[in-house]
Amino acid sequence: MHTVVVGPAGTTAEDVVAIARGNARVELSADALSALAAAREIVDALAAKPEPVYGVSTGFGALASRAIGPDLRGRLQRNIVRSHAAGMGPRVEREVVRALMFLRLKTVASGHTGVRPLVAQTMADVLNAGITPVVHEYGSLGCSGDLAPLSHCALTLMGEGDAEGPDGVLKPAGELLAAHGIKPLELREKEGLALLNGTDGMLGMLVMALADLQRLYTSADITAALTLEALLGTDKVLAPELHAIRPHPGQGASADNMLRVLAGSGLTGHFQEDAAPRVQDAYSVRCAPQVAGAGRDTLAYARIVADRELASSVDNPVVLADGRVESNGNFHGAPVAYVLDFLAIVAADLGSIAERRTDRLLDKNRSHGLPAFLADDPGVDSGLMIAQYTQAALVSEMKRLAVPASVDSIPSSAMQEDHVSMGWSAARKLRTAVGNLTRVVAVELYAATRAIELRTGLMPAPASLAVIEALRSAGIEGPGPDRFLAPDLAAADAFVREGRLVAAVEPVTGPLA
Repeated sequence: MHTVVVGPAGTTAEDVVAIARGNARVELSADALSALAAAREIVDALAAKPEPVYGVSTGFGALASRAIGPDLRGRLQRNIVRSHAAGMGPRVEREVVRALMFLRLKTVASGHTGVRPLVAQTMADVLNAGITPVVHEYGSLGCSGDLAPLSHCALTLMGEGDAEGPDGVLKPAGELLAAHGIKPLELREKEGLALLNGTDGMLGMLVMALADLQRLYTSADITAALTLEALLGTDKVLAPELHAIRPHPGQGASADNMLRVLAGSGLTGHFQEDAAPRVQDAYSVRCAPQVAGAGRDTLAYARIVADRELASSVDNPVVLADGRVESNGNFHGAPVAYVLDFLAIVAADLGSIAERRTDRLLDKNRSHGLPAFLADDPGVDSGLMIAQYTQAALVSEMKRLAVPASVDSIPSSAMQEDHVSMGWSAARKLRTAVGNLTRVVAVELYAATRAIELRTGLMPAPASLAVIEALRSAGIEGPGPDRFLAPDLAAADAFVREGRLVAAVEPVTGPLA
């Protein structure tokens, strides 16, 4: 099994995905263990002094003015975990919780949080055992970190609350720890606070969304090319010299993807053979690289933010190399929240343009000779009429999800935390948007391939034929009389989501961007 070694210098997006989705194992490097031990010595020395130090010998947030004696500090750390584990609503997905736990471990391993090496090792052991704490949908404001979600994870480390075992069965956390030979943590100074105070949930969801959206943008370039071909459009607008004079990198990449998919097509450029000759294709076809490309460039910026955050140590207070323990505001989720919202906007727009192309394929007045709704016998058969309804409903929801969460703030903690990021909320709605976008692209794929097959007498591009063959091999049927459509659409969704669309094309086109 693949192993991710965690050191003091951060981690990579690839490691996050490997842990969250691939169940990779985690190991702590010798450098990480040394950094943890050195920082803990500093915390222990401060704990022994009479002067109060925030997070070590004081209360938290609005209660930070109270000094806490040595006899109550263990209770203080347990209490912050128990009281902050106040999430409500449905459980979040296993991959989100694993990403959350791993990213907290990444910060702990930096040596800036002041916890004992034992704490980090226990976190790694729980991940490696496949134990997944129960984390709820609601409870984070994205400031002072993802407090409630991280608290539920810390509760499991203490052997309290419920968690899911590697077999998917929900059990008391103490039982699961015992079954895997893991001793529950007895928290000491600073440790409860250090387990809660990070942007790990929203960051984990950002990293996974970026991986999904990269695949979806490539998939949408493919389906846009298939639709252009099905509509007998022109590929001249994809010429590299046209995109060179507006040198947005994403635009050029999308145009190149489409051009390579269409190479060798016998369907493109039939304007003068139409009953209603065209001079130009509609915007949804002609401007596909400009819209998808702008989204690609937004992804590139979001990756920069994610990489910076993956290299960060987010906690409050933090232990610095010179021995100081300083309060700070690095836990504020604004940088991550903004890009999560940006991505929801570009996902909605990509879904919107894909839906417009699908609608054009189904409208006999605009599809240049295709049957109404791509039906076998229009009037007797409805064809893909309602598939477009479903696609439109998905896009409509995506537009609502594109309303930014990060512009909102509700003060908390007796006005101590008077401006919060709502980054967790931005991440949750982005996950829904990404799922919807996958379905939208799948509907366009389903419609475009059917339309191409209805263009008898003209030879599609080799890449298009490869896609059609892969779809049919997957049991997704082509043109014909009406049938129960939902299973075909679900299969097309899986085809896109699992990367099989891109995999079908690239042996013909070479690697796509």
